[in-house]
Amino acid sequence: MEKLTLSRAKELLAATTTQQHLFEHAIGVSACMGAMAEHFGADAEYWQAVGYLHDYDFEQYPEEHLAHTQQPLREAGVDEESIRAILAHGYTLRNEVEPKTDMEKSLFTVDELSGLIAATAKMRPGGVTDLEASSVRKKFKDKRFAAKINRELIQKGCDMLGMQLPEVIAICIGGMREHAEELGIGAKAE
Repeated sequence: MEKLTLSRAKELLAATTTQQHLFEHAIGVSACMGAMAEHFGADAEYWQAVGYLHDYDFEQYPEEHLAHTQQPLREAGVDEESIRAILAHGYTLRNEVEPKTDMEKSLFTVDELSGLIAATAKMRPGGVTDLEASSVRKKFKDKRFAAKINRELIQKGCDMLGMQLPEVIAICIGGMREHAEELGIGAKAE
């Protein structure tokens, strides 16, 4: 069985998802995952593909997210390593699939973090283009800003990775910068 590719991940997500904000989230997580893969010296496109597909069943089953992922993806020919990583991003919230590998721990961490970075970037004229990790860190501490984002999960993920939050934020900002236009977080026109 071949590793998941980004084009296959896009095809699979398009079969279950219609909402634009979910595609933007997929792109954001994918961008962060590619940057994390580069940090760990891993296959960036593969990690991007897994990040892109992580919310495969979310739109159809928001209350049962990840309960309708394993079988359909297996039937679609997705490799077990990808399926396990996708399931592990729901650790403690949706299941008990504990993130073990750098890829699984990264997905667990950047799922929420990508949303915080995007929300911070949208507040700034320069978007993500001149965003510093310190600005995101300030918003991380402000519980009222993007209040739905689970900061405990982000911190738990950083701890699992053995990395400091500012370092993970900086890596993810770098990944998201490359996709600024697609994500709608580029610099605003004067």
